[in-house]
Amino acid sequence: MGTLDTERRILSVLEEDAQASYGEIADRAGVSKPTVRKYIQQMEEDGVIVGYSAEVDPKKLSGQSIAIVGIEVESERYVEVTRALKGMDAVEALYTSSGDHMLMAEVRARDGDALGDVINDTILDIDGVTATHPSFLQERLK
Repeated sequence: MGTLDTERRILSVLEEDAQASYGEIADRAGVSKPTVRKYIQQMEEDGVIVGYSAEVDPKKLSGQSIAIVGIEVESERYVEVTRALKGMDAVEALYTSSGDHMLMAEVRARDGDALGDVINDTILDIDGVTATHPSFLQERLK
């Protein structure tokens, strides 16, 4: 059993259940608890694992709405824009993208109106942001 294979099996368990204990991960990945601890610590240090999160159904989340927003940015303002977006509480996650938009952000607010304000006012007001393309999440299917 190779290192890469062990790493993949541990990651697979974590992707299914980010709250799994070392014991549960060890059982499901077929390795010992110390091995799980060692691999997870190394993957966190290497930046393979960048965080743990809860999966949320937007419809069942009272008092919060979620949108995935494609963001167009002037290339010469890219660093400043990403810094500003990372500093916003409403931006839950921020990704670079090879798709239709330069950046993709997961944006959360208390309701649809507040979410619209964040997207149309706060994000669009950042110097260097040329357009936003929001998709408001409805119901989680998986």
